[in-house]
Amino acid sequence: MTPPRNSTAVRDVASVLHPYTDARAHQKNGPLVITRGEGVRVFDDQGNSYIETVAGLWCAALGFHNERLVEAAARQMRQLPFYHAFTGRTHEPIVDLAEMLLERAPVPMSKVFFANSGSEANDSAIKMIWYFNNAIGRPQKKKIIARLKGYHGVTIASASLTGLPYNHKFFDLPIAGILHAGTPHHYHNAHPGESEEDFATRLAAELDAMIEAEGPETVAAFFAEPIMGAGGVIIPPATYFEKIQAVLKKHDVLLVADEVICGFGRTGSYWGSQSLGMQPDILTCAKALSSSYLPISAVMVNERVFEGLADGSAGLGTFGHGYTYSGHPVPAAVAVETLKIYDEIDIIGHVRQVAPVLQDGLRALADHPLVGEARGMGLIGAVELVEDKAARRNFDPARKIGPRFVKLAEGHGLICRTLPNDSIAFSPPLVISAEEITDMLARFTATLDELAVALRREAITAV
Repeated sequence: MTPPRNSTAVRDVASVLHPYTDARAHQKNGPLVITRGEGVRVFDDQGNSYIETVAGLWCAALGFHNERLVEAAARQMRQLPFYHAFTGRTHEPIVDLAEMLLERAPVPMSKVFFANSGSEANDSAIKMIWYFNNAIGRPQKKKIIARLKGYHGVTIASASLTGLPYNHKFFDLPIAGILHAGTPHHYHNAHPGESEEDFATRLAAELDAMIEAEGPETVAAFFAEPIMGAGGVIIPPATYFEKIQAVLKKHDVLLVADEVICGFGRTGSYWGSQSLGMQPDILTCAKALSSSYLPISAVMVNERVFEGLADGSAGLGTFGHGYTYSGHPVPAAVAVETLKIYDEIDIIGHVRQVAPVLQDGLRALADHPLVGEARGMGLIGAVELVEDKAARRNFDPARKIGPRFVKLAEGHGLICRTLPNDSIAFSPPLVISAEEITDMLARFTATLDELAVALRREAITAV
């Protein structure tokens, strides 16, 4: 049915440049128009209901309607709708939220800096690292190592950290001084017969060799997601972070934990750092910090880093970094209420209770003819579609099997997201029930079966 001339879909195609979208294809196909949300479901303008398998963008932890968060925003809007944190100003929501984050930090942290997105948080962390090393007399120690397939944002600096080709091509990225270590994905990158522990040992040795080759006096920090999200939901091999952190300590390289996706219960611990054994010097978070009802992110730094920043600001007379909306009182108030809700409903206990339903269900799909690997932890996971299971060979990207799956899934009442190597992600709202997980997996399996039948027919036709 052709939409009316003044429909949202028609107006969208005429006016909006969408992130992470093929702009030419969008002009032809138009958008999926979402009009409202309820629990783990969203609804389109035709009244169709979808289970949101990735909580929007890994972020709507409390689902798509929580009246307490609405009221927290309205209450703060009435009292103090805006104020800034520049030049020593403050307000109650920013102080409350900073104290709550420090109380919940996975390792002792000293101070919290607020921004508006994960990209801004990671960009801020980069600037802090450079500032810190200048302030303590190490002007050469500036290079930063991230990882291939890691995802840290889309600003110029954070997109440089991101180790995905489509975040670099045509943007003239990465910038100088950003390096990329290997991807800790045992399924694709381990040598034949190499155990997880041996693979981790090799990756740590490769990192050590990279730092030695660059010169330890020039390498400042290592950025890592506890579990890689947008790069494919990649779970690090056993002993990986233990061995990586030994290398970082040897060369006095700071560890930055990017908890933008993993923080606030996603992995079954409050922080992914706790699930994976990371002890960061700096931690960035966003998304579930406010259940993404309003934009807010945070950077936590330990005492050593703060002392360097403080000494530098004393010498210059200011710490010359910050955003108009750093610590905006309305998102901060919503984040405070979000953390209170997590505590009251025991979000960690709930995730641990229902996570086996998701993880067992994903692994049960491993025998499906299209599934190469099913992987995950807590309430995050992925199913990787492959053309050849035995050879672990992915489909030709030109066939766009992942996007095709996502479109078919809409017909089964699912909104899915495809990642590199045709990996289909799972990161549902943390409040999802066991029954809703079972329903989600049943719909997912039906989509897999539909795609498998279509591919078999196409193969026969081609012959």
